[in-house]
Amino acid sequence: MVITVMTGAGISTESGIPDYRGPGGLWRRDPDHEKLVTIGYYLADPDIRRRSWRFRRDNPVRAAEPNAAHRALVELERAGRLDRLITQNIDGLHQKAGSDPERVLELHGNMSGVVCVDCGARSTLDEALDRIDAGEQDPACLACGGILKTTTVMFGENLSEDVVAEAARAAERAEVFVAIGTSLQVLPAASLAALAARSGARLVIVNAEPTPYDRIADEVIRDRIGEAVPRLVARLTA
Repeated sequence: MVITVMTGAGISTESGIPDYRGPGGLWRRDPDHEKLVTIGYYLADPDIRRRSWRFRRDNPVRAAEPNAAHRALVELERAGRLDRLITQNIDGLHQKAGSDPERVLELHGNMSGVVCVDCGARSTLDEALDRIDAGEQDPACLACGGILKTTTVMFGENLSEDVVAEAARAAERAEVFVAIGTSLQVLPAASLAALAARSGARLVIVNAEPTPYDRIADEVIRDRIGEAVPRLVARLTA
């Protein structure tokens, strides 16, 4: 059985990381927060960059640990059933839980790295945050003086064509496609569920809130993700 899994912010909420669109999501509590992760605002406004760096520094992602759902997907991989693990998350918790980095496709990048938008020089988030703690509110590239940003795909930026293409291939060859903790509202990630279903996969959706793809799903699970995913993995590996 070939299984492809796609995860969204909902899988990490039990690790203490708030999502964006859920009932308690960042955008419902602070609609202005979207500017901090939108490339146009970020490049144009030094104040937005300063606020964004403070958000990165104080982000609960930095101290977060994988939860039962992340660990269950590692077990799915070890059982030889997981083809690819597609994630919309930037938290790196799948790899931290033990997932093979070669199998993880990060659609929106990862917040552990930093890149210069001008010359492409790369460093780590920890290095940038050390500079912020030392008093630089908007650290510039040490190589060329350009603007630095994390290696996440901000709103308004294009996703990696290679990563998207590999995710599409994984959706097409899946016999079971499991979407976990994602609203299935953001393209192109959301379209992968429909692509898998059109290609003959059994579609399973695990999410607290309804999604646009529930009507075509073979199974919809509304239980708490930390409990539902281990149970689902046990079924898929039985």
